Amino acid sequence: MIVGTAGHIDHGKTTLVKALTGTDGDRLAEEKARGITIELGFAYADLGAGATTGFVDVPGHEKFVHTMLAGAGGIDLALLVIAADDGIMPQTREHLAILDLLGIKNGIVALTKCDLADEARIEDLRLQIADLLAPTGLAGSPVVTVSTLTGAGVPDLRQMLAEAERNMQACAASGRFRMVIDRSFTLAGAGTVVTGTVVSGAVAVGDQVLVSPGGLSARVRGIHAQNHKSQQGVAGQRCALNLSGDGVTREAISRGDVALEPQLHAPTDRLDVELSALPSEPRALGTWFPARLHLGAVEVGARIVPLQGDLQPGGQSIAQLVLDRQIETRYSDRFILRDVSARRTIGGGRVLDLHPPARKRARPERLEVLAALQLPDPARALAALAESPLGVVDLQQFTIDRALTAEALQQAVAAAGLVVLDARHGLSPRRNRALRDELLAQLEAFHQENPDLQGIGRERMRLQLQPRLPKDAFLALLRDEVTAGRLALDGAFLRLPGHQPRLSPQDEAIYAQIAPQLLGEGRFRPPRVRDFAQALGVDEVEVRRILRMAARQGRVDQIAHDHFFDRATTAEMADIVIDVAAGSPDGWFTAPAFRDRVQNGRKVAIEILDFFDRNGLTLRRGDLRRINPHRIDLFAKDGTVG
Repeated sequence: MIVGTAGHIDHGKTTLVKALTGTDGDRLAEEKARGITIELGFAYADLGAGATTGFVDVPGHEKFVHTMLAGAGGIDLALLVIAADDGIMPQTREHLAILDLLGIKNGIVALTKCDLADEARIEDLRLQIADLLAPTGLAGSPVVTVSTLTGAGVPDLRQMLAEAERNMQACAASGRFRMVIDRSFTLAGAGTVVTGTVVSGAVAVGDQVLVSPGGLSARVRGIHAQNHKSQQGVAGQRCALNLSGDGVTREAISRGDVALEPQLHAPTDRLDVELSALPSEPRALGTWFPARLHLGAVEVGARIVPLQGDLQPGGQSIAQLVLDRQIETRYSDRFILRDVSARRTIGGGRVLDLHPPARKRARPERLEVLAALQLPDPARALAALAESPLGVVDLQQFTIDRALTAEALQQAVAAAGLVVLDARHGLSPRRNRALRDELLAQLEAFHQENPDLQGIGRERMRLQLQPRLPKDAFLALLRDEVTAGRLALDGAFLRLPGHQPRLSPQDEAIYAQIAPQLLGEGRFRPPRVRDFAQALGVDEVEVRRILRMAARQGRVDQIAHDHFFDRATTAEMADIVIDVAAGSPDGWFTAPAFRDRVQNGRKVAIEILDFFDRNGLTLRRGDLRRINPHRIDLFAKDGTVG
């Protein structure tokens, strides 16, 4: 368990921590000389619960609220310190408001300096404290009177903390590792050390981690967890990590950075959030309102963009925060907003979306998506997202944003009943059925309107369907439909299994004379359109029209204005191109290399390659080409979807 102090300056927070742990949290000479805490202090002790309790001692002066905020993130229990002689003071109220905005619901109030107040004063303060806590998440927290001068009440407080330690639910060490860094320094004989609170998951000696948002890669050489040398650190512990790697120095790592599992690295400078404004705020928060964002241990400039009208004092709304620079965060991370002069706390809330749109951010459709994201339970959120205007859920992005393990995602997907298309994208059962029905209905309508055409291009169909699926997800859906026999694929065209395009009898008779000349040994060097026209005594324009209709039916391909190839020959040439590329050391090949394989002239060989360029099978760079791996199946002869 990690305990964080809170309260007004000179109310005895540091002295109380020392009485509980034997450790003086004030490390700086200036702190000792002035008698006030300026930086974060840390102490550890076994209070009798059989586990080490960590203490984060924060400054109480209003000038150092930003430092207090850096230490408040990740605490499990708040120790609100109020001096019996002074009573409730301005920083008492501000610190309490901050704790409430951070969602902290476990707390104990230590009424210090009780030797300076009589019983009547203490009883009156108890009533005031109860009223103060009533509207917050710390309502009903116990109050214990203590005096560090006489030692009165300290054993009682220690016992209460030990009981809280025993009752504290263990954090999920099975999550994915994230540690908020609040200090970075160099230790003689060890190198770079970072300290902070592990907010999720676990880390072990030898693990590779990444320091975000900078993207610095490092290996964990050693770990101290709760002030003891350890082989691992887990969620809910304060840890010191000894890091090594290229560029891993004290100067390269800053307070507010996050050490995390490399796959979670996703820095952002724009957030959609759930935002509450404090009742004490003097005016409404309008669009582009400037503020300072405190999240974890980071502080950064921000602009507030309310998405549901101006946010009134004491109100709650959805907003977008546009940041001065990138930071590292996750879904549901808590934050605080203060004014740019750092004189008052404006409000706070939690993160909903790490990568929101900059445009159309307040449209009703977008607000419906954000309403789904507000659901903290992953299964309920997935189910709501799949029925929202978003339509298709990116499961990979969802698991990264929420730092979910693969097992947790699998359980959430199953509980939500999603249909997973390509291991990354999910649909609700209703939308899945509707999308497949719409696909077949549109194909049937297309065949009725275009009986002479082979089918519709699969990319054109993808763009017509709603919700619009990503390409990989759409291909997965097509595979399912082909396997089920409800759909047929001819190269890049989709059709219903029973559809057979036909030419008119007159056109078919002319095509029947052309078709044999597109096959056989001369298939790579077929006659030109003008040659067919002269040989058949048919107008050249008419021959070209018939061949173009045959091309739309999938029987031939128009490689160039005057050249048509049988569809099977096109597929064969595509295989040759793929083979030529595979035979080159780096995958790049020249036109002569292809020309020699098909034994064609240079001009026609280049026309064929230009055709493959236009259709996306090949990618050209100067005189060189290579295969586009995403379109390698485009001319597959077996009708499969790659």
